[in-house]
Amino acid sequence: MKKRALISVSDKNGVAAFAKELHELGFEIVSTGGTKKAIAEAGIPVIGVSDVTGFPEILEGRVKTLNPLIHGGLLAKFDDPSHQAQLEKHEIHPIQVVCVNLYPFQQTIAKPDVTVEDAIENIDIGGPAMLRASAKNHAHVTVVVDPMDYETVITQLKENDIVDAATKRKLAAKVFRHTAAYDAMIAEYMTELAEEEQPEKLTVTYELKQALRYGENPHQKASFYRKPLGSAFSIANATQLHGKELSYNNINDADAALQIVKEFDGPAAVAVKHMNPCGVGVGTDIYDAFSKAFAADPVSIFGGIIALNREVNAQTATKLHEIFLEIIIAPSFSAEALEILQGKKNLRLLTIPFDGNKKTEKRLTSIEGGLLAQDYDTYGLEEANITVATTREPTEEEWQSLKLGWKVVKHVKSNAIVVNNSDQTLGIGAGQMNRVGSAKIAIEQAGKAVEGATMASDAFFPMNDTVEAAAQAGITAIIQPGGSIKDKDSIEKANDYGIAMVFTGVRHFKH
Repeated sequence: MKKRALISVSDKNGVAAFAKELHELGFEIVSTGGTKKAIAEAGIPVIGVSDVTGFPEILEGRVKTLNPLIHGGLLAKFDDPSHQAQLEKHEIHPIQVVCVNLYPFQQTIAKPDVTVEDAIENIDIGGPAMLRASAKNHAHVTVVVDPMDYETVITQLKENDIVDAATKRKLAAKVFRHTAAYDAMIAEYMTELAEEEQPEKLTVTYELKQALRYGENPHQKASFYRKPLGSAFSIANATQLHGKELSYNNINDADAALQIVKEFDGPAAVAVKHMNPCGVGVGTDIYDAFSKAFAADPVSIFGGIIALNREVNAQTATKLHEIFLEIIIAPSFSAEALEILQGKKNLRLLTIPFDGNKKTEKRLTSIEGGLLAQDYDTYGLEEANITVATTREPTEEEWQSLKLGWKVVKHVKSNAIVVNNSDQTLGIGAGQMNRVGSAKIAIEQAGKAVEGATMASDAFFPMNDTVEAAAQAGITAIIQPGGSIKDKDSIEKANDYGIAMVFTGVRHFKH
């Protein structure tokens, strides 16, 4: 049986060398277009697909390999006499090796000025058809979609004159993952183009960024995947400058810290423990902001994750160095700051392009047997229908404090209560089974600083007990969504104590 390899690739990295090795092993090389030219220029004999099919490439190259003389050679069972007879009858040559990768759809739609026409033209048809045919017939055909696999294929062919069955199956599985991811990206693009908000099928694809040592606990296996063309302003696209490998919990906490610090335009610092903020500060500069975040809860910050929205300078780095931290996230680190912080060998330092692409994405949450998809909660006060429910309106300083609390509380696990002043959090109550329980935790944590502070709640007060607790502690203003059937009780209680209470009409549950 004549040995034949079909090669047609958009990624020409290493393809001439691969073709040369195949030629020296006795393979006849069949190719198309630019790949054929590259192979020929390397001095390797190559046959055009049109010479095999007897039919020219037509429709601007849209049709060239979609032909029985190609697909018969890909799908034939070499050990089936009836298949062999049909190949001979129709003068079809079997193809033992297929090397194909696809039109660069991802690279095309990544261009900021891409047109719909360019995107559509870069949807490959013949390539996926050849890959799927070859992968289906992997018992007989070796199919290669990744240049990283060239060496494995050549090594086995040299040593055994065949590629073993296990390797062929692995290569076929990689092909189906590749074509599935390719189609998923096209489906996502077309769905957005068609403005379909809830398609009947959700197709998503991710690329492996990192194999993790373990998951949430040491007995759980885990991996970190990145969305192709996802938001650049994300942990998935962070650059690690220093420190140990990120863990599963590190990545989750780092994402939580980043989502909170995104809320602020001025200098801000966020400390996170176990997916909840333990301290948030804003200031005149990043040192001032971090000093306030640290002072908010100097106990819980130990072993925490810090996100800063300004470059870390030497002064801030010196203060950061005094604390045991897991991760520091910032747009950049000065040379002096980097030198100071690299003194701690395990401290992870991450940079993220704060001015990078902030693409809107869905938040996906897996459940056993399914998946929940929702928009990220980006709703801000500027979009809310704010009303003052009480007799007294907030003072200007209270308004500033209420706005800060509202930015933070939506990132705290429900039931959520934040006690704060105009430039830092003072106490945070998270994840309790009742709201007054969260309020008591936040008030206790705030200590004496609670006097004259404000309170933010992620959802309405079902009873007036939270207002009572706030009043007894010395809280002067409250921001909450409103909407309870007992709102009147809470309003009356606030009025009794002279507390200003603002309704936003929007809740911020976070589970």
